[in-house]
Amino acid sequence: MGFIIWIIGLVLCIKAVLEILKWNIDGIKKLLVVIILLLTSWVGLAVYYFWGRENLEAQLK
Repeated sequence: MGFIIWIIGLVLCIKAVLEILKWNIDGIKKLLVVIILLLTSWVGLAVYYFWGRENLEAQLK
């Protein structure tokens, strides 16, 4: 069961990173957001998918 949860987290993380890399912002800001997302694990994913997806790109411009 734990392996399945780990796979789901990995897939969501990869999907989030690919979405962030498509943003039209400075490369350093993209890198910083990706690093924070990867270091914060499930909490970072939750914040990204519930709030950051729509708001974060506009705030970083």
